[in-house]
Amino acid sequence: MHTHARSRTRLPVFTARSGHDLLGIYLNDHLAGATVGTERSRHLATACRGTEIGDAVTPLAAEIAEDRRSLVKIMRRLDIPVRRYKVYAGLLGERAGRLKSNGALVRRSPLSSLLELELLRLGVQGKACVWGVLRELADRDARLDPRHLDDLLERARRQLRILEGLHELQAGQSFSPG
Repeated sequence: MHTHARSRTRLPVFTARSGHDLLGIYLNDHLAGATVGTERSRHLATACRGTEIGDAVTPLAAEIAEDRRSLVKIMRRLDIPVRRYKVYAGLLGERAGRLKSNGALVRRSPLSSLLELELLRLGVQGKACVWGVLRELADRDARLDPRHLDDLLERARRQLRILEGLHELQAGQSFSPG
């Protein structure tokens, strides 16, 4: 009977990740989401130009892009490298999401705006969460500005209120008879 010698190669031992490593993963995941939100909000503003939704989303899109830049600055301040593959994956996913027909092949469906508003709401809720986490860390890390984070958190809450109102408006228009 032929026996195989056991390999003496050991698998690497993975130790627990440091808090800094975990924060880097967390912030990079949120950066990917912020990239999706920036692109989707710009797309929605363009697609709905000249409508109540377009008029409301245009300044929001600028704020969402500014919030993304704020996240990148915070990551730099914390010495957390941007993982570009996550950003690119977010961009690819956002573009792929535009291919969904939502019941209309030739023109834009009213469902497209409704679903995009829902996606933006989820993104802004996530953004509020990351600002909240960073705000808690600011009490222990002098590299973080608590007042700036308070401002970002309040802006995210205001953006949520606006998006919730727009969602109600679009839901009424999407499902009204006629």
